Amino acid sequence: YEKGLHADVLIGKILEGWKQDGGPGPALKLASMYVDQFTDRDMARAMSKKYDVPLFDSIEKALTVGGDQIPVDGVISIGEHGEYPWNELEQHLYPRRRFFREITDAFEKHGRVVPVFNDKNLGPEWTDANWMYDRALELKIPFMAGSSMTVGARTPEISVPLGADIEMAVGIGYSGLDIYGIHALEFFQCHVERRRGAESGVRWVQCLEGEAMWKTLDDGVVSQKLFDAAFAAVPHQNDDARDDKEATLFLFEYHDGFLGAVFMLPQVAAGTSIAIKLKGQEEHLATRFDEQPEPRHPHFAWLLKGIERMFHTGRPSYPVERTLLTGGILDRALTSRFRKHEKLMTPELA
Repeated sequence: YEKGLHADVLIGKILEGWKQDGGPGPALKLASMYVDQFTDRDMARAMSKKYDVPLFDSIEKALTVGGDQIPVDGVISIGEHGEYPWNELEQHLYPRRRFFREITDAFEKHGRVVPVFNDKNLGPEWTDANWMYDRALELKIPFMAGSSMTVGARTPEISVPLGADIEMAVGIGYSGLDIYGIHALEFFQCHVERRRGAESGVRWVQCLEGEAMWKTLDDGVVSQKLFDAAFAAVPHQNDDARDDKEATLFLFEYHDGFLGAVFMLPQVAAGTSIAIKLKGQEEHLATRFDEQPEPRHPHFAWLLKGIERMFHTGRPSYPVERTLLTGGILDRALTSRFRKHEKLMTPELA
């Protein structure tokens, strides 16, 4: 829990208001905290003392607030940042499954289930993500997860009507494949899942790099016009995306035949975008995620609004299945990359 990290810009808004300046905030009160790692920049202890919020040394004690029952109305689980191992796929193995296991074990032990929000993707490994999803279904837990990019501002605002005939879409992301790949995929997914017939899952996933990824544009497998529109929508340090020596393409096909294409451009792009071609419209729709840093990363305020609503109603504000799917695509893409760009059939993502 350090300044500017996810704990600060989510939990800090409950303690100090939407703008974290002492002004109005969500209709939520922080009952307790559990923190897994303390650093020399830790804020948890100071905030605990300042706002009289008890800090416990286990997740079960945080949920019971040190008692013998669960009096809280919701749980926010932030398994992001900190010193944790990496695996051979270059996934950062944050303890999201462990946190969720301890949360749900406490639910079972004390005979009460409350809504849970899991920050970012489940897992991050597919087996862990799938276990978390199945566990939530088993215990009938109102469950949300995912990126703030699905609910933050866009520039420009675009309208993709529910049930739209989307012919093709191209996404662009930046930064690390694991840490920001999930943001790019979630931003892509929350637009394309509005297509006619809604969501039916993903049939196969492939990760491409080097000449093979640019060949998809040259051969017309992926629309060059749409790529150009998505690229134009984000700030970029170089007008030629092909100069990016770390460029990576997540290519995947949905069960309805729709092709997903998300280009990660860490050396050239400085944002996340999407370009969409709707049937019967010549003009492409293109927009980027508007990552405004002030006041205090407002996209996390919109994320917290969704969490707040779930805690008050007991119903998720949007389906956790989106994040299960996008996290699965990312895991399979990183697996494909590790396996020398093999195309992987993905019946588990149906």
